[in-house]
Amino acid sequence: MEIVPLGPGVAAELRGVTIHDVAASEAAYAAVRAAFEAHSVLVLRDQDVTDEAQLAFSRRFGPLEVTKVGAQGYGTNLVILKTLDDKGNVVLEDHRLALENKANQLWHTDSSFKRVPALASVLSSRIIPGWGGETEYVSTRLAFERLDPALQRRLENSFAWHEYAYSRGKIAPDLAGPAERAALPPQCWRLVWKNPINDRKALYMASHAYAIEGMERKAAHQLLAELIVAATTPGASYLHSWRKGDVVMWDNRATMHRGRPWPAREPRYMVRTTISATAVDGLEAMRAPTRHRRSPTSLPPRDPAWLISDPRGQR
Repeated sequence: MEIVPLGPGVAAELRGVTIHDVAASEAAYAAVRAAFEAHSVLVLRDQDVTDEAQLAFSRRFGPLEVTKVGAQGYGTNLVILKTLDDKGNVVLEDHRLALENKANQLWHTDSSFKRVPALASVLSSRIIPGWGGETEYVSTRLAFERLDPALQRRLENSFAWHEYAYSRGKIAPDLAGPAERAALPPQCWRLVWKNPINDRKALYMASHAYAIEGMERKAAHQLLAELIVAATTPGASYLHSWRKGDVVMWDNRATMHRGRPWPAREPRYMVRTTISATAVDGLEAMRAPTRHRRSPTSLPPRDPAWLISDPRGQR
């Protein structure tokens, strides 16, 4: 297997290996897993992709998520991301499917709003537009390493709240319906995820993050926005231009990503599998202490020990 670096410290193309090899061979899996831990985003071109092959590849890395209510593929292990209606026609720009794709153009990490967050996502291209529709990735590991050491230490002991309805509300107030809101209550996770394999630390944040324990809401919003800007600074990203037969896998613990626009009249059809994080992926260290597992609207008075400074050194 050949590893070809693609981006500025993030992403690599794997040559000489297929998703079928990984599903069938322990040696192929071990090599790809090592590349995943090192490069965070893996690109496999010219794959013979079917739903079954993608599922078999993905299961090698851990348990698969069941697709949430309100999404195409609900109740299965596949997420269908498309702008086509049941008759195969491209939907209008104000259609729910188009708005969901617009929400995916915010910088985010998958499933931080779930009770069990994601280790990795695997996305395959089935129908791609003539131009546009790329996926852009940044390393939140490198972003953390660029921060001032004092801020690093504060963030390591801070916890952020994530909610699906919050990010969807940035696109349309009712984009997350009642069933999704009920099934996906806010979740609280440490702001820095330490990889137990290589001990490297990464910012864990997304468009879903809306509050930080011990911080006034406005200050938390500002800090989260500043961290996202720092992580997505020009020149820090890898932009993947899709071709038919592409499979891309990324580490949700150590990256953020976003979709890029494409002409509204052109179809796009992608299939995602999502691998849940487990204890061996560092999950247990990410959980908030028990007394901080209620959303900010119902939290008891803050313990001063949980306060963190914002970037200007203010409390």
